[in-house]
Formats: sequence, structure tokens, C-alpha cells
Amino acid sequence: MSTSRHTELANHAWSVADLLRGDYKQSDYGKVILPFTVLRRLECVLAPTREKVREAHERFKDRDDIDVSRFLLRAAAPHRFYNVSGYTLKTVASDPGQTAKHLLAYIGAFSVNAQEVLHRYEFPQQIRRLDAANLLYKVVARFADLDLDPVRRDPRTGEVVLDERGQPVANVSNHQMGYVFEELIRRFAEQSNETAGEHFTPREVIELMVNLLVAPDHDALSVPGVVRTVMDPACGTGGMLSAAEEHITAHNPHATVEVFGQELNPESWAICRSDMLIKGQDPENIKFGNSFSDDGHRGARFDYLLANPPFGVEWKKVKDEVEAEHERLGESGRFGAGLPRINDGSLLFLQHMISKMKQPTADGKGGSRVAIVFNGSPLFTGAAESGESRIRQWILENDLLEGIVALPDQLFYNTGISTYFWILTNRKLPDHKGRVILLDAREHFAKMRKSLGDKRKYLTADQITEITRLYGDALHAAADPEHPQHAKVKVFANEDFGYQRITVERPLKLRFEVTEETLTAVRESKPIARALDVPTFVTALKPLVGRSWETKRAAWEAVRTAMAEAGVLWPSGAPFQKALRETIGVRDPDGETQLVKGEPEPDTDLRDYENVPLHEDVEEYLRREVLPHVPDAWIDHTKTKIGYEIPFTRHFYVYKPPRPLAEIDAELKALEAEIQALLGEVTK
Repeated sequence: MSTSRHTELANHAWSVADLLRGDYKQSDYGKVILPFTVLRRLECVLAPTREKVREAHERFKDRDDIDVSRFLLRAAAPHRFYNVSGYTLKTVASDPGQTAKHLLAYIGAFSVNAQEVLHRYEFPQQIRRLDAANLLYKVVARFADLDLDPVRRDPRTGEVVLDERGQPVANVSNHQMGYVFEELIRRFAEQSNETAGEHFTPREVIELMVNLLVAPDHDALSVPGVVRTVMDPACGTGGMLSAAEEHITAHNPHATVEVFGQELNPESWAICRSDMLIKGQDPENIKFGNSFSDDGHRGARFDYLLANPPFGVEWKKVKDEVEAEHERLGESGRFGAGLPRINDGSLLFLQHMISKMKQPTADGKGGSRVAIVFNGSPLFTGAAESGESRIRQWILENDLLEGIVALPDQLFYNTGISTYFWILTNRKLPDHKGRVILLDAREHFAKMRKSLGDKRKYLTADQITEITRLYGDALHAAADPEHPQHAKVKVFANEDFGYQRITVERPLKLRFEVTEETLTAVRESKPIARALDVPTFVTALKPLVGRSWETKRAAWEAVRTAMAEAGVLWPSGAPFQKALRETIGVRDPDGETQLVKGEPEPDTDLRDYENVPLHEDVEEYLRREVLPHVPDAWIDHTKTKIGYEIPFTRHFYVYKPPRPLAEIDAELKALEAEIQALLGEVTK
């Protein structure tokens, strides 16, 4: 089917918008058009088996001792759904006064899986709304004329048209119907820009993602009769699943691709499941619900996993379930590597997907590949030993991360921020083991003539090909240090992203003095108030105002003497002495070093932190980078933490020197002269 043909069919379906205008908002057109398109396609697909199913239903409907649906599915084969009524949209439209009644009875006669999809669209409510607006009959009639039959029929007799070999001539295949439905989804997304990204990932972005996911496996996918499973745990309307299936079958028409998914949004789930019904996939593979708290594919493993989960969405609603699994199952569960902060569940999605990878066999077969879209946050958010850092560490130490591709900003409908593909696998090419590709594709884009929401850029076919080639070249050249690297591609060892978070201490140095400010601090000190009578103590200290001491011993002797002269006893216990030091001690780089058990006491105000590469000796780092500036510094090794981050932007940063001052000055003078000239014109 040509592009013009599927566009023509989509135009026919979308022409119903002319009837809805005024009674429906533009952003709600899809709530009518999409379920009616699904209904019409199901009707056309079931036409050849309609009478057989009805006969089976009449024969077995009163039998309580058998599962009637099994016999109905057998009659409807090869389809996984059926309808036991005698209705069609044409017969429903033939009785304008009872359209709503007949249509509700019609959809109620479908198998449970088809009914479930239509109900998620809130189709019965839309039927009643259309009926109340006197639009239902017109809409039904319009869709009754939409030709979505899988095979071509003689317009006069209704008989199937056969080719010279006696085979039915194709009219709208499952694959072609997918294009029609995708076009309708795209229009629905355009009509509701505020939520477009929740419904629809740009087609060219999906194409690139699938390229990177599948490209290394082209040889394996060429085997006749190969079977591959694809999973998306945040499948939305199913665009990624469809693109993956198309990519594999385009490479090998004889391949079998089984798709699986899960979606939380009811409307998106209904669209995706409709797409599966329409294309002949098993709709039961698309589960409804939250992937974290209600895993619809528990225990299953897949060849390919891909997702575009929502960016920066909190997981507070499933906090109890996720934390319980993390604590109870540890690494045998999905979230054993760690838990990210509550306001961003991106790395939970990734762990969930990793848990569904097939294990590779000893001979290098099996295993899985994963592709996921993230914003920049999962690259670096979280300090050393935080949940995010531990997750990155676990991924890298298990050699799962194959590469990260930075995409242009303004590429998605609902966000203008920069995004990244993470590509993971547990069966890396031998030359790429222990290594990670970073590919900077931020300059690979073309400007759109008209923006759609936040989407102002797109990837051209040539750019998709170029990015795919660059990634593939890097994969095969990873082990060759002599191989010339592209300026936008860099290959790193896994350990390059690890660091040691060291704590650099410096000694606390004090001199001691009593001033009026000291007396005020004494009056406000609660530990001192608990140890003795503050007014009496302040009176004892007043003769010392204006005096200072270089050592704590000398200061303490002076204070003891003053207290004795005033009849105040020196309290026992460390809290009083600590509070006293805090009030009369003053930080001074030339002061006395304070000791604890014979060792210098760290000054918390001077404490500093440094990130040292994982493979570098921290003491050597201290000698080279710190001691030349602060010779008395040392590392507190008990506080050292291990962290992992992927500072993508830093690795591709190119220094641009500032413009010469003379050039800037000349430009300012030119602008000043221009302004003066304009002002002169105004005042003439």
C-alpha cells in the first residue's frame, strides 16, 4: 500500500472531526476516532469467520460444563478475538432511531479481550455522548463506509478478489493497518500538544533507537525462521514495539517477532492493545498497570528491551512495594543495586529492564540488548554511595553498559531538554568487553518548518544512518588503540567512570581571648548553663576582658584562676570544656594545633572533598594536588567513598577562548556610534 493510500484511509477516518467540531474539543477527537477505527478494523478482519463463530455460539452457549470461549476462538482462528452477534456497523446504521442501543449490544458481543480495549477508551460513554448530541448515527455511517478489509472484495458481489495464482488480493494488511493507525495517533498527538509526549515518541527517534539496539545482531536475525521477543515496560501507544517489529521483519521477512509491553495510562494502553489486535499480535502480551508494583511479565525474559519512560517522575505511589522488594529480595529481586531518590524513577525502569534480560550461554549465544531514553539526570545525579551512584556502579562493574548517545535538544514533543540513549547488553562483542562508547550526536539535527509542542528539531534519514554508522564503527574499533577515533566518539574503560570521594582534613588551629563578644557567647551557651551559674561565671571572666593567650593551657590556667578568685568551681566533664573552647577559642592559621589523643583535631570549617579517579593512588594525588598549597593537610581514609558518574558533557567540552578585548571594545564603539546617529535622526 502506498503512502498516499494509507493517508487516504486516515483522512477518511479523521474526516469525522468535521462532524465533531463544536460538540468536542480538538484534543478529544481521538477519543471518538480511534475506538471507531479499531471497531471497524476488527469487524473487517472477522468478516470471513463471522458465521462460523455464530454457529459455534448457538451450539455451545447453553453448555455450563465447557469453556465456550475455547470453541469460539477455534472457530475464529487464526484471530485471537471474536464477536457472537449478527451486527455490523452497516446494520447498526440502518436503524437511526436505535443506533446507541444496537451499537452497545454490538460491542458487548465481542470477546473479553476486545471489549476490554474498547472500554479503556471509555467507548460506551462516548457512544452516549454522541447520541445525546445527535451525532452517533452520522459517525457510525461514516465508519461503515471505511474500507479496512484485509483482502480486496468485488464491490458488487462482496466476493474476495483472487490473483492469477488463486490467492486473495491484499487490500489493507496488518502491517499497512499499523501505518494507518499510527497516522491517526500522530494526528491525535498534534491536536493535544500538551500531552503529546505521553502518547507519542517521534518516529525518527524510535528509528535511531531501534537501529542502535538491533544493528549488531543483523547476522543472527538473517537466519530463516528466527524468533525474537521485544519488550517495552512503558510502552505508551506501542510505537517502539511496532518500530522494532518492522525493523526486524524488514531485514528478514521470514522472522517471527513477538512483542510484549506494559502501560499505566488507560488510554495509551487501549491504543497500544488496539494496535496489537489490528496487526495480528497477541493483545494479551500488553499488560495494564504499574510495572514497578504490578509486574505484568513477572519471571519472563526477552531478547530486546526498549523504553522511553517519563522523565523525572516520582515513584512515591509505589514506594512501599519497591522498598519492600529491595529489602526482602536484594540482588535476587529487580531493585537490588539500589534505589534512586524518590522524585525520579528513571533508574528503577532500567533495573526492571535489566532483570528481564536473558542470560547468555557459554558459547556466546543468548543474552539480551536494552535501549532506554533518559534525560541527563541518571548520568551524574547522586553523590558517591548514593542510590543512583550504586546503580551506575553495579551496571558498570557487571559490564552491562555498551554505550551512551547524546541527542539534540528540542527533539521530543513534551520537553526541550537534552536526552540520551543508554544501550546495554550482557553479551558484548569480545573487542568491546570492559569498555563504553560515548557518542555525541547533539549537532545531528535539522530544523522543523513548524514546531510541534517543544519539538523544533528532527533527525533526517541521512543523520540516522550516520549516527548508526559511527556507533557501529566504535563498537568494532573499541579494542584497537591505533584506530582513528571520530571527534564525536570516545571509548572509555568501565573504571574511567569510577572515583574515590576523599575527605581532606586540616588541623584546627586556635588562639584564645576574652572579649565582650565572648561574654555574650557565654551567656547564650546552653552547655555552660547546664554546668554552672552563668551570671556568676560571667562576673568571674570580666577581669580577663582584653587578654589573649597563644595556648589552651595558658588560657585554661587564667580562667581557672579567675573562677577561683570569684569562688566558682571548675566543672568536671568534657561538655563544659568543649563549650568553653568554642566561646573563647578563635580560629587562627598561626594558632596552636588542637590535639585529640595526641593526633591533630580536624577543623570542620576547613574540611574539603576531592574526587580522585578510581585507578589513581589517593596519597599520590594528595602530594601532587593538595600539599603544595596546604602542607598540613591529610586524608581521613575512614570517610573515603566510591562513586560512579558519567560526565558526558565534560568529555566533549571544547575550550573556546574569549574574544580579544580590543575586538569587543571596537564593537561597543561601533554600536555607540550607531545609537548616536539614530538619536541624531530623532532630534532633527
